[in-house]
This record gives sequence, structure tokens and C-alpha cells, in this order.
Amino acid sequence: MTVGDIAAQARAQWVAMMGSGGAQDRAPGEPDAADLPAPAGLTAITGRGQVTLRWEPVEGAIGYAVHRATASTGPFTVVDHGGGDVLAVPHGPYADTTVEPERSYWYAVAPLATVTAMGPLCTPVKGAALGAASDVAPLVLRVEAAADAGPLSRPWRFMVGSEHLSHLLSTDRTGGREIGPELRAALARVHDELGVETVRAHGILDDDLGVYREVSGSPAYDFSGIDQVYDTVLALGMRPIVELGFMPRDLASDPSRTVFTYRGIISPPKDWDRWAALVRALVSHLVDRYGLDEVRDGWAFEVWNEANLSVFWSGTPAEYWRLYELAARAVKDVDPGLRVGGPATAAVGWVDRQLEVDAPVDFVSTHIYGSPPLDLRGITGDRPLWWTEWGVTATHGNEVNDTVFAATFLLRGMRSAAGRIESLAPWVASDHFEELGRPPRFLHGGFGLLTVGNLAKPKFWALWLAQRLGDTAVPARLSGDGADSLVETWTARGADGTVGALVWNGTLDHSKRDGDKSLDRTVMIRFEGLTAGRYEARQWRVDADHGNVAARWQSMGGGDWPSEAQWAELATNDVLPETMSIVEAEGGAVELTVDLPNPSIAYVELKAAG
Repeated sequence: MTVGDIAAQARAQWVAMMGSGGAQDRAPGEPDAADLPAPAGLTAITGRGQVTLRWEPVEGAIGYAVHRATASTGPFTVVDHGGGDVLAVPHGPYADTTVEPERSYWYAVAPLATVTAMGPLCTPVKGAALGAASDVAPLVLRVEAAADAGPLSRPWRFMVGSEHLSHLLSTDRTGGREIGPELRAALARVHDELGVETVRAHGILDDDLGVYREVSGSPAYDFSGIDQVYDTVLALGMRPIVELGFMPRDLASDPSRTVFTYRGIISPPKDWDRWAALVRALVSHLVDRYGLDEVRDGWAFEVWNEANLSVFWSGTPAEYWRLYELAARAVKDVDPGLRVGGPATAAVGWVDRQLEVDAPVDFVSTHIYGSPPLDLRGITGDRPLWWTEWGVTATHGNEVNDTVFAATFLLRGMRSAAGRIESLAPWVASDHFEELGRPPRFLHGGFGLLTVGNLAKPKFWALWLAQRLGDTAVPARLSGDGADSLVETWTARGADGTVGALVWNGTLDHSKRDGDKSLDRTVMIRFEGLTAGRYEARQWRVDADHGNVAARWQSMGGGDWPSEAQWAELATNDVLPETMSIVEAEGGAVELTVDLPNPSIAYVELKAAG
């Protein structure tokens, strides 16, 4: 069977599993009723091309399902903005851009105790969106430049996802580019430019690294392949989050059950004691090689990946919890101070069950796509919550991954997570990714922040701009049409007094992936509390014409893969241009106007002129 045949087979299996609902066959049936009150204070604010919904938070809710109907009596259905996964948001305000302008709708919101336990709908309210030519309240952002709102939270910096890490050692080529060196350079760029500290990937126990085999019926370990991988990660300045999976062939109860092109085995072990011994031996080896303090302080162990989907776990739920308990105890046998957690589930599944296991749980991990991460603090309590996979879509090869829309989505999620979530990990760093086959062309909707060739996509630039923000958050107030729902902001001050305002115009609605003129906005940014004098005002943009590698590639003629000359031209232009002007503070304030088409991002930085 050729590599192409294997990829086609893996993709067909994936589509069959995910499309038929079979991958969700472990989810409960009908949702349960949650013992939560309906949200109070729902309002529907008319805007151009959108309706902004606001409501009061419900204590104990992890999120909210926004419902809509064409009559006050219903029927009410959840607004589907096309992101898939869980149709819920962690909080308001919420901009509904899926409506027809000038048509009346009725809205109601229900709280969620878990993703399958929904509370009652609140009293419905009426709302409508204005047409594209309508006048609306202008957007004004007031930034209190001298104030202090505490340390700035940066939830993207803890972790990023990657293809299985043996890919770091690959000498094969994709698009004429050698995979291993490029993936290494991608992780280095994410570390150096975005400040990311750790990397998580699947398949560290897969047979391509030769970790486990049985000789004359007895286990034999060989950690030399893992050593090569982790030596490489550490040399890049990063540390690994060790996802314990998939199952080595000689230990699997059913080696024929696999996932992905590289055929990770998703079967439970044939011998549970040998599973525990393998984990114990691996962790002991890592501690011996890298040092207890290093592994204890900077690493962590996560048990498996998305076992609530049968495409990733062919055993029963009970067998997964047994797998977890044995692995967690084995980690702690090596040293009680080592961190272990899970369940690394899809779509926020099983999180409440994770806390019921008879084994240590140092962190809780789960995944979501298409929406900002839900607020699970009411479930997880004081335990760290890690979203170890997150992105605009879970669909392989979806062109939305390469768009400015995806960049505004990333900022919306990170801003929502700031201060309540320790880690929100983008999936993944690089388009050198082969779960369902290697990239068929240059821009193919890959999950990466960086393309093959390590060129920045708009979502990389979004985090690059967020990384420019200073370490001290400053208060800011945004008013006008779509404030805090369609248009959002993040503001901070650096140690040298530089004040930055990051603003973006985006929606969760995938039908607006390419924008909508009725959603275009202009924002007047007013920096207040300044001392008299002259200031340098610098600005960076991400939009259709800036930081948009897909648009640049199309302007060059497009096609499957760049020529050597085109690679060189793309690399030369792999920068985010800045503009600079000198402005004078009048009355302790500087005012600047920024155009924000939908979708787009602007970052304005103000610094006293020398």
C-alpha cells in the first residue's frame, strides 16, 4: 500500500467516524436538566448587521446556549454560528451576525452546568439587526494609560500543539521542504516570538520510536528514540507535555484498531500491569536523564487523547478510567511531585468524571473548537485547567484556518480566557502535520499557526501582536455599536511606559469568514491620563491586505506549491509592516482613528518621543 493509499484510507475512516456520529457514541443521550436559574437581565441591542445580547451571569454556569426564534412562543433553537463542537459561549455579550437585517427575532438564553446539562431559558426578548446603510453609534475606546489593572494574563504562552514529535526527526520532504528542520524551526519561532513554553503532541509511545516490544514474551524498553525527540525539544528552549499514548503494538489488545495515517493504535492494553510498568519505566527514565527538578517543575503527563471519541479509544469508558488510574499512580510512584492529569477529552466531555477517579489529578485538561473556552472553574475548583487543544475548527483542511477570521477568533478566545484559564493551547504550531496525510498544497487549510515554509498566517500575527502588549493591564472602556461583542480590545502598559491598544473586529459566525460590509467599523481610540508632550504612535494591522499570506499567495498566481523564487519572495515579505507618526498630547490625551473592516485587527502603541 502506498503512502497515498494509507492517507486516503485514514481520511475515509476519519470522515466515516466523525460524519456518522459514531465518534460521539460515548456521549450521553438526551441532555439533562441543570439545577440552575434562568439568566436575568437579557437585552437585545440593535446594531448594524448584528444583534448584541447581554445578560447577567449565573453562578455555577460553565457557559450559555443562545437560542433564537421567529416568534415569542418559539420554537427556540440554539444559534449555530458554524464552528461545530459545543454550541455554547462562556459569557456575554454575544453578537448574533447570522440574522437577516430588518427582520425581527426573539432571543432567550439558557445556562449550562455541564455540556449535557442545560438550565431553563430566560424570558424571551425581541431583537433585530439594521441594514448595511444604517447609521449607528460610533465606537470609542477610552484607555486609562496611567492606571494599573494588575498583571496581564497571557494564556497562549504555556502550551502549543504539534504533530507527533517523531516528525521532528523526519528527513522526508513536503512541498520541497525538509520536514524535520522546518518543524524544529516552527517550534523555535513560536517559542522565540510568541513566548510559548511547552509543546504537546500525540504518539510518543508509537512504534516509530521503538519504545516497547516483547522478546520471548517479556517486555523490553528502548527510550533512545524518545531521548532524541525530547533532547530536540529542550534544545529549542521548550519543554514537553508528555501525552501518554498511543498503545505500542506488542502491548495492544487489538493492534488492528488505529487512527491517522501514521496508524496510532487506539486499543486498551492486553496486560494492565505491563501498561503501568511501561509508564513507570518511561517516567523513571526521563527523571534519570533530565533531572528530577527539571521534570517536576517544567513537564507534565497527560493520559491519552480524546478517549470519549471512539475514533481515539476502542475500549470502554471504564477501561479508559482504569488506564488513567494506573498511569497516574505509576507517575506518582516515581515522584509524588510530578504532575499528571487528564482526561484530554473532546468537546468538554467527562470533565466532571475526571475528578471522581481513584487516582491523583494535578490538572484537568479538555478541548473545544469553534467557540471560546467555557468557564469550568465551578467544576474543577482550584485545580489548574488546561485547554490542551483549541482552535477555530476541528475540521482538517478547512480553509478558515488560513484566514483573518481565524486570527480574530484566536484573540477573542485568548481575551476571554485571560485571568480564568492557565493554558489555552492553539492546535497546532505548524502545517507540517500528517494526521490525515501530508499537506497536498501550500495553503490547504492546515491547522498551523505557520505554513509549510514557516510563513506566518494571520493567526500567528494575532498572537505576535498580543505578545507585544506590556506586562501591566490598563483599564479601558469601549462604547458604541458592537462594543465588546463584535469589536473587542486588550490594553496594557510596558515597563518603559509604552501603552498598547489591541483592537479587533470579528465574529464567531463562519458564514462571515470572508467579511461583511455591514459589520465594518471605525474606532476612535482615546489615550487618557498622559503627560504633556510629543508621542510616537505606531500601528500594525492584520486584514485582507496586511499579514495575510493567503492573499499574498493569490496575488502571485497561487497554485499548489511555490517555486524556489516564490518561496524567497514570500519569505522576504513575511513581516508585519508598521506605520509611525508623531502626535501631541492635548489636555492629557491623544486621539487616533482606526478603520476596522470585518474581520481585521489593529494594534496601536503609544510611546513618549525622545
